[in-house]
Amino acid sequence: MKISLIAHDNKKQDLIQFVTAYKAIFEKHELYATGTTGLRIAEATGLKISRFQSGPLGGDQEIGAMIAKNQMDMIIFFRDPLTAQPHEPDVSALIRLCDVYAVPLATNMGTAEVLVHGLSRGDFSWRYIIHEKSKGAENE
Repeated sequence: MKISLIAHDNKKQDLIQFVTAYKAIFEKHELYATGTTGLRIAEATGLKISRFQSGPLGGDQEIGAMIAKNQMDMIIFFRDPLTAQPHEPDVSALIRLCDVYAVPLATNMGTAEVLVHGLSRGDFSWRYIIHEKSKGAENE
């Protein structure tokens, strides 16, 4: 599965601790992240992470493009709901795309934990069916 990891500044340390706690699960998947978040997680865990631009510089939109192409399977986005974000329209667009393309999205640690446990059980295998359908549509 392809998983994106995103965190607002005040939530980056929480995401690092979360990924560290579930490193054994995350290391079995392809990980993506926005700029600084990805760098900090990689440094803390040693996990291989493909990095995009930082969120305000277009990283959220890069991830959104992958969602629109059915190339992203899960988003874990630790949002800071108490701090104004200059790129809030991009954040809203990313969340909307997750809804449009049925991509599982966690915006806090509680929901992220449920998704990660489901991931370890194989609950998201249906995403492979979506990938196959996408490939079939491209070949027509």
